[in-house]
Amino acid sequence: MDLSGKTTIKVRYAETDQMGIVYHSNYLIWFEVGRTELFRQLGLPYTLFEEQGLGLAVIEATCLYRKPARYDEELTITTVVEEISSRKVTFSYKIHRDQLLLAEGSTRHLFINKEGRLTDARSYPIWTEVEKVLSAQK
Repeated sequence: MDLSGKTTIKVRYAETDQMGIVYHSNYLIWFEVGRTELFRQLGLPYTLFEEQGLGLAVIEATCLYRKPARYDEELTITTVVEEISSRKVTFSYKIHRDQLLLAEGSTRHLFINKEGRLTDARSYPIWTEVEKVLSAQK
């Protein structure tokens, strides 16, 4: 399965600390940007899931910081769907400045209903679209 995408961002001043280095929690926000854009690129924007009452709850997040990012640098976020089923999704991420790897990590998510309970995404109409995307990648 090759469900991957790239998006670029520019580091904003508000994302840096007093030393001019990106504050560590922003990388997790950028991971979210990466996965949201990947789903949009696949024709499956999060809004379609949400309109049907389906959410993706983060249950685990990791980030390994290799090199610092600084204000006004352009970064590339590469996002890959490592695993997907009707109950969970795992993404991996790499953040680069040019060819230099700055950070890498992963997030694991569960599909939840409007009440915040674990659910089977196959019972939602959007799952038909997900299956189309998955079968096109094989």
